[in-house]
Amino acid sequence: MIKSMTGFGRCEIFENDRKFAVEIKSVNHRYLDVSIKMPKKLSFFESSIRTVLKEYVQRGKVDVFITYEDNTEENFSLKYNEDIAGAYLKYLRLMGEQFGLEDDVRVSTLSRYPEVFTMEEQGVDEKELWQLLERTLRNACEAFVHSRIEEGENLKRDLLEKLQKMDSYVDFIEERSPAILQEYRARLEAKMGELLENSTIDDSRIAAEVTIFADKMCVDEETVRLRSHIESTRTALLEGGSIGRKLDFIAQEMNREANTILSKSNDLQVSDTGIDLKTDIEKVREQIQNIE
Repeated sequence: MIKSMTGFGRCEIFENDRKFAVEIKSVNHRYLDVSIKMPKKLSFFESSIRTVLKEYVQRGKVDVFITYEDNTEENFSLKYNEDIAGAYLKYLRLMGEQFGLEDDVRVSTLSRYPEVFTMEEQGVDEKELWQLLERTLRNACEAFVHSRIEEGENLKRDLLEKLQKMDSYVDFIEERSPAILQEYRARLEAKMGELLENSTIDDSRIAAEVTIFADKMCVDEETVRLRSHIESTRTALLEGGSIGRKLDFIAQEMNREANTILSKSNDLQVSDTGIDLKTDIEKVREQIQNIE
């Protein structure tokens, strides 16, 4: 099977009052380029997350979005800062003595001063947290890969159809070539007959001219290589795997052969077919850009 570089996967797991949500999406890219967006407190998992992702994807621009919610009762604890409260009380009493003010400090008043009471986030068990995150991540990766495979199979079917059309174009060019020579010989004989009128036409001279023409317009090597490239592409698609780079190189070679055929052609039908062939090769190249 082959995989598209375009894909999407999502998973959300809620367990023990903790919830992870992982969303993965990708587009085509020459190499593997991973971008991860997640809460700062999970940043120490980044290396492990990248390691897991490499098990599922080889190429593409991959964006990973991770959200985390912790609703456990022990998530936060209230801390009383005795030293800070004592400092506030000391300076309040000093102010009262200094300015002759009544000492009316109450506990409820003192408790409202900054940093007297603070909320602290409790430490978490990293191993337990990673187990939940990894499970969510892998489930999202499985969905992500599944979507890439589905899209890859659609690409494969479309490419195989285009390869079949390209085969038919090469068939036509090969079948048309002998007729071009015959037509050229007939035109040459007619033209020489008009010029020489009743004189005898030198068959050897005509044969020599036809041979020179045949050598100039011969595309046998190009069509043979084209068939080989088409078959190599078809084989690679059926075998599957990470074949994007390989197919891109083959498509470049096919384009080169099509250009040579067009440059040698002086026949309208072959030229039209060569243009159709080149157009389909360009379509194939565009599709191949999306294969991992």
